[in-house]
Amino acid sequence: MAYTIDRVIKNANFEEVDERVRGALADHGFGVLTEIDVKATMKKKLDKNMSAYRILGACNPEMAWEAIGLEPLVGAMLPCNVILREVSEGVEISAVDPVASMTAIENEQLKMVASKVRDLLSEVVQSA
Repeated sequence: MAYTIDRVIKNANFEEVDERVRGALADHGFGVLTEIDVKATMKKKLDKNMSAYRILGACNPEMAWEAIGLEPLVGAMLPCNVILREVSEGVEISAVDPVASMTAIENEQLKMVASKVRDLLSEVVQSA
């Protein structure tokens, strides 16, 4: 089972794609709660060079509220991570598939919420 929703934007500028992804997230009810610049972190901590790689921790408050109401410990699996990474063809956008990440939790109502979130994230990835 695939665990991410992916798209490559060919010949794209990393920062422009970042801006587009943030806009698409906002348009679909998500906010960015956390941001990790993996490239900068690897350089600082390990003195290793890598291509641009950023993790955005996105949250849709309505969906999070519903999920936590159904399964209080699901917060350990939030927020929904979206990564941007520089690849040879351009910039790849990958969002976690919440349905895949929730397979360990036996709660059918939660799986329905995860499916809604997957649909929203799919729209974000395609519209960015």
